[in-house]
Amino acid sequence: MITTVISDAILMPSPESQPAATKLTTETAEVESANCDCCGLTEECTPEYIERIRERYHGKWICGLCGEAVKDEIVRSERLITTEEAVARHVSFCRSPISSGPSPDPTVHLIAAVRQILRRRSMPCSPTTVVSGGAGAGLTRSESCIPNITLDDPEKMTNDEN
Repeated sequence: MITTVISDAILMPSPESQPAATKLTTETAEVESANCDCCGLTEECTPEYIERIRERYHGKWICGLCGEAVKDEIVRSERLITTEEAVARHVSFCRSPISSGPSPDPTVHLIAAVRQILRRRSMPCSPTTVVSGGAGAGLTRSESCIPNITLDDPEKMTNDEN
């Protein structure tokens, strides 16, 4: 089998060549909390992103998980439905009361459990702080990833050498 590989050079601007104004706007981007109108999940997003999502879903803020469920609702429908109708169906599903006992359908039980986990994780335990400085909050390695090799019994080593 013969394979031909064609590669083109791509020029990518270095971070140093970008204007300083662009760097400042990305570092000081405003973050707001938005509550999902379906499941109640809270997400931290920029105002521009919140506005785009509200335009897409006719004024409602829909989290990413519910957005995927709305898309799935449109695809699963036997007839062509609008995004507005799919959102209404999903909202009614999310707000339907869950019985006190275990659900007969394990899928519904899983969805309820994931929703509860995401609600708990969406609320920050402490207020968010804006990190100032060049490096930001990155991951750092505190020690080598290669473990030290230690010998349990030093006398055993000297006996093995003889």
